[in-house]
Amino acid sequence: MAPDSWFSTYDSTCHIAQEIAEKIQQRNQYERNGENTIKLTVTIRTLLQNLKEKIAFLKDLLLRAVSTHQITQLEGDRRQNLLDDLVTRERLLLASFKNEGAEPDLIRSSLMTGGAKRGVPNPWLLEESEETRGLGFDGIRQQQQRIIQEQDAGLDALSSIISRQKQMGQEIGNELDEQNEIIDDLANLVENTDEKLRTETRRVNMVDRKSTSCEILIQGFCKF
Repeated sequence: MAPDSWFSTYDSTCHIAQEIAEKIQQRNQYERNGENTIKLTVTIRTLLQNLKEKIAFLKDLLLRAVSTHQITQLEGDRRQNLLDDLVTRERLLLASFKNEGAEPDLIRSSLMTGGAKRGVPNPWLLEESEETRGLGFDGIRQQQQRIIQEQDAGLDALSSIISRQKQMGQEIGNELDEQNEIIDDLANLVENTDEKLRTETRRVNMVDRKSTSCEILIQGFCKF
């Protein structure tokens, strides 16, 4: 599934939630008028199940996108906030459907009118960031594409830096190999020179001893 399809699924899930809210309002109106609500109740139950499955699917998509690094961590957190809001809507809708809570009319009113009464916030209003506030889904998709492009550009730059560092490492390694060869050659040269020096020293010593012996012999003959 393409990265931007998450928002398409999210959009369709929001439409399901809105449809459920409208059906619940219609069912409650039928109840007040004494009309049959069985058909509407079945429809609402089906929609609630569909909403639950859609939310589970969105959770799975988000988990896979984050774990495989298809989106940034920041974008993952933003989508998680949107998903948490959907879960809250689902709970409110389910409570309103079952007429649970002390003030079911208040829940229905906050769901349907877009306003808030007695300090209860409207669950349909999302806490968007400044970057996405006022953007439609197309705008959000474009922003996501821009983020991905920037991330790709950053990865390309990082790859280029790593490649240059690798090349520098190879050049340094080659230079070290050459220096080691030079050092080995110098060590061999010094060793050979030292050996030659010791040999010549021994020869000089032998010549010196022979010369001394000759002088002694010559002096001995001279005395006779």
